[in-house]
Amino acid sequence: MATTELDNPFWNSLRTRHRDIAVVNGEAARYPAEYAPFLGIAHAGVDVATGVAPLVAAGESVYLIGVAPVVPRGWELEAYRPLAQMVASTPLEVVDGPEIIPLSAAHRDDVLALTALVYPHYFRPRTMEMGRYFGIYQEGRLAAIIGERLGTDTHTEMSAICTHPDFLGRGYARRLTAMLTNDTLARGRVPFLHVSHENARAKQLYEQIGFRHRRDIGFWALRRSG
Repeated sequence: MATTELDNPFWNSLRTRHRDIAVVNGEAARYPAEYAPFLGIAHAGVDVATGVAPLVAAGESVYLIGVAPVVPRGWELEAYRPLAQMVASTPLEVVDGPEIIPLSAAHRDDVLALTALVYPHYFRPRTMEMGRYFGIYQEGRLAAIIGERLGTDTHTEMSAICTHPDFLGRGYARRLTAMLTNDTLARGRVPFLHVSHENARAKQLYEQIGFRHRRDIGFWALRRSG
């Protein structure tokens, strides 16, 4: 994945890393709804009526990042504030802390409960199948998680980095992010992530531990009228 391909991460991920689960129609592709509400297009000139319409049900909303189409009547395109896209090119310092464990289907209910609380909208029942997930348990509860989502053979997105409100301030997100970032680099891939500018706490954390801002990237919701 050339660095410039990070400018259109949904489309490039659907055509490479996640091609086996992608639902494709010409120059448009999407994740099945049970994985993620994401749609990618090859370029902004993709015809919505012929390319996108067969992939989106009436009344359904999907999200796009990096590239959005011109929409005809019967569709709504809502622009959000662009996200900060960040990358790490060198290993990060791993702080001491509790054991980090791989998460599996046996932990799915705990993951879904945590993401529903602090990472709503984008995490679905089969999102964990998009990559590897890791977590920290404390007091018998899932305290924090991190996972892999978008990417190709050369880039991997760090995603769903979240901590239960009862365990904030203990450095768990920092520990998880450094661990997975370093493992990704050791595998020959470049870690990247997306964070809202409104989430100043998280953005500051990523900057402090060694991620650098690559660019602001457009983020939209696309809805097909019912």
